[in-house]
Amino acid sequence: MLGMAPVFSGVPVPVGPWRGIRLLDKRVAAVTAVSTQASVQGTTGRVAISARLTGLPASLDYVTVRVGEHSQRLAAIAGPDGFHDVSGVVEVADAQLWWPHTHGAPCTYPVTLETDGVSEHLGSVGFRTVEVDRSDGGFRLSVNGIGVYCRGSVWVPTDPISLQGDAGTTRVLEKLAEAGLNMVRIPGTMFYESDHFWVECARLGILVWQDMMLATLDPPDTDEFFELVVAEVTAYLRRVRGNPALAVFCGGSETEQQPTMLGLVDQHIPLIHSRLPELISTVAPDLEYVTSSPSAPRGGEQLTTHVGSGVAHYFGVGAYRRPLADVLSARVRFATESLAFSIPPSNAVIENEFGSLAVAGHHPAWKAAVPRDNGSSWDFEDVRDHYVHALFGEDAREVRWSDPERYLDLGRAAVCEAFASTLGYWRRPDSRCDGALTLALRDLEPGPGWGVLDWNGDPKAPWFVLRRSAKPIALLVTDDGMDGLRLDAINETAEPVVGEIRFRAHSRSGVVPVDVALPVKVEAHSSLTWSVDSLVGRFTDLTHVFRFGARTYDAVTVTLEGEDGEMVDEVVHLLGSSARPLERSVGLVATARTVGDDEWVVDVTTDAAAQYVALELQGFEPEDSWFHLAPNGRRTVHLRRTGQATKVIGRVRALNSHTSVAVTPPSVPATRSSPTKRTTKKTSVAGN
Repeated sequence: MLGMAPVFSGVPVPVGPWRGIRLLDKRVAAVTAVSTQASVQGTTGRVAISARLTGLPASLDYVTVRVGEHSQRLAAIAGPDGFHDVSGVVEVADAQLWWPHTHGAPCTYPVTLETDGVSEHLGSVGFRTVEVDRSDGGFRLSVNGIGVYCRGSVWVPTDPISLQGDAGTTRVLEKLAEAGLNMVRIPGTMFYESDHFWVECARLGILVWQDMMLATLDPPDTDEFFELVVAEVTAYLRRVRGNPALAVFCGGSETEQQPTMLGLVDQHIPLIHSRLPELISTVAPDLEYVTSSPSAPRGGEQLTTHVGSGVAHYFGVGAYRRPLADVLSARVRFATESLAFSIPPSNAVIENEFGSLAVAGHHPAWKAAVPRDNGSSWDFEDVRDHYVHALFGEDAREVRWSDPERYLDLGRAAVCEAFASTLGYWRRPDSRCDGALTLALRDLEPGPGWGVLDWNGDPKAPWFVLRRSAKPIALLVTDDGMDGLRLDAINETAEPVVGEIRFRAHSRSGVVPVDVALPVKVEAHSSLTWSVDSLVGRFTDLTHVFRFGARTYDAVTVTLEGEDGEMVDEVVHLLGSSARPLERSVGLVATARTVGDDEWVVDVTTDAAAQYVALELQGFEPEDSWFHLAPNGRRTVHLRRTGQATKVIGRVRALNSHTSVAVTPPSVPATRSSPTKRTTKKTSVAGN
C-alpha cells in the first residue's frame, strides 16, 4: 500500500491468501495455466503460447488456438500426471498495431483455445514494439518507432481492502484515457494488479510502468531471497508479458535512492543491477528494464538523487518548496513521480465527510489524512500553504481563521498554478522532458491526500489542469521571459491538423487591441512553435517585461479550429501576477441548457477577467473546471451525469471574486455567440 513503505511506517505484515482461488475438477476440461508473448516482425504478428490443460482424453493429439481470425493447430503432449501441455506459435498476417490511445488505436486480438467441444478465452494480445532511447542521459519511450510523451499518475488501487474493485478500476482508467493521459505507474509500495486491470489498460491504450514490489530498502543479496524474487517475478511476467500495455519493468521504488541518501559509497545492488535484469532477459526478453525509480543513466557518474538525467522523482516544485521557475533549471528528462501536494477535495465532499469546511488545515480528523514523511517537521499541507503565500501573497493561516472557503480555494489554486507551470513547460517540444507522472492518481481515504482524484474517484482541482495539458492535440502558452509569450501547437495523432489559429489579446476593459487569425497545418506526430511577436507580426510586450508605461494587456486567448470550424483547443492565459486583486464581482453568469439527446452544458460568461473559475454541481461532473476567462469571455462546459438529477443545480465561483453565482436555466433559446471582429488576418504561418 502507498504509504506503507518502511520509510513511512515500517514493514507491513504479510497476509494471505489475498487473491481468488480456483478449485478445479480434473475430470472437467479446463485451462489451468496459460502464458502468451506477442511480437511483430514487419507486418506479421507472432503469438507464442504455452498452456496446461486438464480433463482431456489421454489420446488427444492437438488443440486449435485462434488469434482473432487466424488459427493454428498446436500439439498437445500428455503427461503422466493427467495434464496436457501445449506450446507453439500462431502467426497473424497484416497485423494491426496496438498504440497508446494518444497516438493511434489500441488494437487487440482475442486468443481462444478450442478442443474436444470446449472453447476457452485465454485473454487478448496486442502487437507493438517498445524501445527506450537513453542517449545523452535521457529516457525516451518509443512505441512502434514513434516517440511518446508519457503523462499520467502513480496508480492507486481502487479497492485496496477487498481487492474486488473491477468496476472502480474501469471507471478510473476510462476517466484517465478521456483526459488524454497515457501512462500509469504501479509503484513498489503497492501490489501487483489484477487481470481485469491489465485487460482494461490494453483496451483503452494506457501504458503501464510496473515496479517490482521493493521500496526504500537495500534488498538482501542472498540466494534464499533471490529464489523468492525469481518465483514472484516469473509468475507475474508470465501472466502479463503478452499484454501490450506493459511498457517498462522496474526494480522497485527508491531502492537506489535510499542507499544514496544514506551516503553509502558502494552504489551497486546485485539484485537489481545484475540478477534481476538477467532474469528479465530470460522470461521477457523484449521487455524494457529499469534498475529503480528513480535511477541514474547506466554507466554514468550521476547520482540517483540528481533529477536532470535518467529517471527522476521531482519534488523541487512541491515538497521542497522551490519556486515555480525551478523546473527550468532542474532539466528533468523523465519524472516517474512529481508534484506531490495535499490537495483538498470539493467543498461538497468535505462537508459531507467532515461536517464543515472549517475543519480544513487543523482539525485532527482532517490532519490525519494529510500526507507527511515520518521524522520531518512539516507535512504536505504546510507545503501547500507555502505556495499560497508565495503565489498569492496571502497568509494561509490567517485566511483559514477568517474565511475557510477562501482558504481552501487559495490552496487549490496554488496547486493548479504549480501543475500548470510545471506540466506546461515539460510538454514543450524543446524541454527535453519525455515523461511526467504525478503523485498520485487517487486518494486512499477521505481527506486532502496526494491524489488528483478523491477517494470516490471524483476530480479535484488540479485534475482539470492535468487534463488540459495532456490533450493529444494541444495548444500551450508559456512565458519565455524577455522574449515574451510563446505558443506551441502539438499534434500527437497520426493525421495532420489543418485549420486556423486565432490569437487575441484583451485589455482590462474588454477591448481586444490584438486579434490575429491565420491558417495552420501541424503535421502528424509533430509540433509548431512561435513567439507571439512573430505570430502577431510586431513587437507587443504583452507581458510588460520591458516596463514601458502602464500595463496594457490583461489576458490572451488562443484558439485552434479545424477546417470544419469545430473548436479543437482553447487556452486562456492571464497576464501579470497570479496575485490578482479580489473584486466584489467579476460579472460571472452561469446558464445551464440541454444539447442533443438529454445532454447538458453550462455556459459561463464574465465581464472582467475571471481567475480559476470553478463549477460545483449536484449530480453532474463538469468536463472542465478551474479555468481562466478573459474579459468578456465565454466557455461552454459539457457535463457528465453522475446521479439521478433531472436539472443542473450548483454554483460557479472565481478566485478573484467575492461573490459566486447560481447556475440558472436559459431565459431565451441559447445561440452561439459571434466572435469579435478581427483586426488582422494573415495569410500564412511558419513555426520555428
